[in-house]
Amino acid sequence: MHVRCPEPLGPYSGRVTDRLEFWAQNTPERTFLAQRAKNGEWQKVSYANAFARVRNLAAGLLHHGASTEKPLMILSGNSIEHGLLALAAMYAGIPYAPIAPAYSLAVREFAALTHVWQNFEPGIVFVQEGSLFAPALKSVMRDQIIVVHHGSKPERIPSISFEELESAGPSSAINDANRHVGPDSIAKILYTSGSTGWPKGVITTHRMLCSNQQMLRQVMPCLADAPVICDWLPWNHTFGGSHNFGIALENGGTLHIDSGRPTPELFGETIRNLREIATTAYFNVPKGYEMLLEHLRADSELRANFFSRLNLLFFAAAGLSQHAWDGLQDIAFEECGEEILVVTGLGATESAPFALSTGIEGSASGRIGLPVPGVEMKLMPVAEKLEARLRGPSITPGFWRRPDLDAIAFDEEGYYRMGDAVRLVDPTDPQKGFLFDGRLNEDFKLSSGTWVRVGSLRQRIIAHFGRILQDVVLAGPDRDYVTAMFFPSLDACRKLCPDLPASAQIDEMVDRAGIRRLFQERLDAFAELNPSNSTRIVRAILLESPPSIEARELTDKGTINQGAVLKNRAAQVEKLYEEPAPARVLVIREDLA
Repeated sequence: MHVRCPEPLGPYSGRVTDRLEFWAQNTPERTFLAQRAKNGEWQKVSYANAFARVRNLAAGLLHHGASTEKPLMILSGNSIEHGLLALAAMYAGIPYAPIAPAYSLAVREFAALTHVWQNFEPGIVFVQEGSLFAPALKSVMRDQIIVVHHGSKPERIPSISFEELESAGPSSAINDANRHVGPDSIAKILYTSGSTGWPKGVITTHRMLCSNQQMLRQVMPCLADAPVICDWLPWNHTFGGSHNFGIALENGGTLHIDSGRPTPELFGETIRNLREIATTAYFNVPKGYEMLLEHLRADSELRANFFSRLNLLFFAAAGLSQHAWDGLQDIAFEECGEEILVVTGLGATESAPFALSTGIEGSASGRIGLPVPGVEMKLMPVAEKLEARLRGPSITPGFWRRPDLDAIAFDEEGYYRMGDAVRLVDPTDPQKGFLFDGRLNEDFKLSSGTWVRVGSLRQRIIAHFGRILQDVVLAGPDRDYVTAMFFPSLDACRKLCPDLPASAQIDEMVDRAGIRRLFQERLDAFAELNPSNSTRIVRAILLESPPSIEARELTDKGTINQGAVLKNRAAQVEKLYEEPAPARVLVIREDLA
């Protein structure tokens, strides 16, 4: 089956930085990037100022030898300096790679950082607050690498300041370098989060980014009107760094950098920002929306500001639970007198990422819509499912210095193999769009030969257990039945254990009778609703520790790496299949087995 949008893709820019120059000339004083300074005030950079600084920084990069052979690596997270330096590299035709800060800051061993460093081979590296990154830099630096720091210096590592890099001033070399940048020039290398193996560098060209922004404008026309965005999503990931950053730049909008995160410790900063910044479009992952929902219900001031000029809500990276979906729509209707358009879809780093999307008719939980203008989708039968394969101007040409991956990533007609399965909402009416049907490499067979569809089953489990469950990983390849490893929700468990201190962690709660009884009841109820061998969870265990970033169990965008969890917690998997079942293992009622 071949599926494409009947609406043709409109014209788009040939280079990302052409839009920066356009807005610098036409709306020079409008704020492009804003970020809170240490004193709490918003530090702002206008389009005119940003363009001038980008040219200066591009000159500095060239002066210090950056080139296609000696590219730029950015180790730190979202910041004004990060954004300007990334644009400077693109302006001068220098590939750059933004790397997940967790690879440097959230680990004791730097295996993932070493892997991407050896693959990318940077000539110049930028770090924000260099002292924090000194241990990571010492672990990977072998050659003469120029380190640029902003804030503190990296201890005992030669470096230059961001201000020094910027002080070079524009030169004729800048104009010459910029003239050689075209649609097929490499803009950046995005290393995937590693949910299916070691991170691999996805080549991202100017054509990919520019065409993808035109696709977004055609599907969501309201984005074309100088959008106001407040966003935490990391720029080393395609959702935050290509999709959201690009929306602001393409449409002359303002991007407020949110230093919050959808975690109990950091979400307060996000709420603080949303009380001040009335966004016109809001982007988040499902976990962020679930946390936001609780605050919207309790805080009328936040609720009024959040919905005051909001045109749409967009989520990606995982499925939004039905209770969160319904809750957001109920609150929007109470506050605005109408529902807010909710948009989602399916994409990948390799597709820049916007590829399939629901449209102005809205969506429903589980739907991913149809291919957007300019993207062709081919559906191929694979292991009793339909794999989505994509072709178009927004699709990557391949992987950085990995021709072995290129050979298997594309089929004989040049379609990129997503590894994602999809199915029609209504087989008799393809225009109703598609549903996500799981990752092909996550599905497995039981000893009976029955397939277990991990993606759809996992979504049903999370929806059934609700707020008490943070996430779940399924086990059972070549076994007689399916089992589950539950990551309990820390917040929900704390509410069930009011006698424990607020600092109590999951390992102090999983053996509490009230928590175990609640999980047991919901496990039994799920078995009653899902009696077949491929959907019934026979046993489960409550994990005592959250997913680990260092062990690559959790990606930087907050999604579970199922393979890593199963590998790292193999001992718990074995307990799930011991006979008789250990006391720590939950087992469904005998009449349900």
